[in-house]
Amino acid sequence: MDDARKVFDEMPMRSVASWNSMISEYANLGSREGEVWKLVKEMQAEGMKPDAFTICTVFPLCWSGVHGREIHGYVVRRNLGLDSDFHVGSCLINMYSKVKRVDIGRQVFERMVFKNVVIWTAMINGYVENGEFEEALDLFRMMQQHGILPNKVSLISVLPAIGSLARLVEGKQVHAFAVRMELNHETSLNNALIDMYSKCGRLDGAKCVFDDESWCKDAISWSSMISCYGIHGKGEEAVILFNRMCSLGIKPDHIISVGILSACVRAGLVSVGLDIYNSLVKNHGVVPTVEICSCMVDMLGRAGRLPAALDFIESMPHACGSSVWGALLDSSLIHNKSEMQDLAYRALLQLEPENPSNYVSLSNLSASSGRWDAVVELRRRMKEKGLKKVPGWSSISINRGVHSFFVADKSHSYSDMIYAMLDNLSLAIKEAGCLSNFDNFT
Repeated sequence: MDDARKVFDEMPMRSVASWNSMISEYANLGSREGEVWKLVKEMQAEGMKPDAFTICTVFPLCWSGVHGREIHGYVVRRNLGLDSDFHVGSCLINMYSKVKRVDIGRQVFERMVFKNVVIWTAMINGYVENGEFEEALDLFRMMQQHGILPNKVSLISVLPAIGSLARLVEGKQVHAFAVRMELNHETSLNNALIDMYSKCGRLDGAKCVFDDESWCKDAISWSSMISCYGIHGKGEEAVILFNRMCSLGIKPDHIISVGILSACVRAGLVSVGLDIYNSLVKNHGVVPTVEICSCMVDMLGRAGRLPAALDFIESMPHACGSSVWGALLDSSLIHNKSEMQDLAYRALLQLEPENPSNYVSLSNLSASSGRWDAVVELRRRMKEKGLKKVPGWSSISINRGVHSFFVADKSHSYSDMIYAMLDNLSLAIKEAGCLSNFDNFT
């Protein structure tokens, strides 16, 4: 880059293309963002006007949204083809999506006269990135109604929305479409299909995609399938697949490590999990991250080995995150270890002083132990900080309608029937003896 900059600086005359080449190179480096904006200003100072190529180059650097709005205004003033240039349009949509203003991205989308598959896909992906999955699916359907055929990127973009909403029927339709279009040999698409089937609760569907020998699997493929086995409680199958992966010479990374350890946690394979952890660190050179350490603490804690879990935390090479203490807290609640609960709660308060859930949980623990002075102090601190706990809620999608439920919520039109069914389930669980301390959870 130093040599390239020297040649650039020595040019007697520079065109817009010259500036664009230099700006593009600095933008590709990633770590030279300040140099990019400096060059853009110098370019304009020399009387050169940024064109559509310049705009598309600098848009990915507009993380704050401030520069993005300025460039958006420049595009409108200079009439750089916003109504029809799908490169500029898609860059604008991507930028607004990344800064959590997908609503403005939709305005850009609606204004465009000519929309190709790139524009539709950018808007669908923007909705998915912002967790607006229903809107993403509606737009995916609308795209096809307008005669735009989805491509590989479109399918990869919409599959996370389908998985998050557990829309298995629509997921199968996307899979069938991929087969018809002969896209079922694409590695990235098959990885997305495995993830979708996993989230929809169809282990057999994910396994069917993975076992197909017609496509080349990468580390993400193996990681997705291992995680799928783990999510469905098939810890032993996950371990077999992990060993098979290692025998093929595929090096485990951080994501694969978390996936296999999580599978061992869910299946209660403590000894196997400890062996795998030691192998990951010693034989494969995996550096224990906070996520990996959380898995280990969870594994030991669920098995009732809380002192060992605490020793593991104290031996960690780096500072503990909230997920590590949260894992210890969950285990101490399962095994009713009040001292360990108190320790975990206080650590969480120190790490997350603005999280109201920690104050409420520690207050409830203090109240159950009769420490009312501690309850008063915690409530006082919450009031001083202006913290209020957001109530927990769940949702379910039925016939394209989303039904949300809050704690002790009776606003739903069928709440009487719902609570009657819950009472029946509670009674059945108690009679089956599946949860001896069920009253603590009702």
